[in-house]
Amino acid sequence: MIDVSKLTQAQIRQLGIEALTKALGPIGMARFMQQFEMGSGDYTRDRDQILGDPTVEEIFAEIEQMRQEHQKKA
Repeated sequence: MIDVSKLTQAQIRQLGIEALTKALGPIGMARFMQQFEMGSGDYTRDRDQILGDPTVEEIFAEIEQMRQEHQKKA
């Protein structure tokens, strides 16, 4: 058995993924991991409040503004 007290969180996570993959196969490991990636709330219901209802033109304008700001910083 490995002394996990001497491992970093990243090392423990990697060993866990390797163990799951060995036991369940890659697809089984991915399906298991999906159980812990679920968010909360009802995104379908809440997305308009989160994102609003922008037009394509508004989205492009925001992208262009972000590009210009990024170029000024560079």
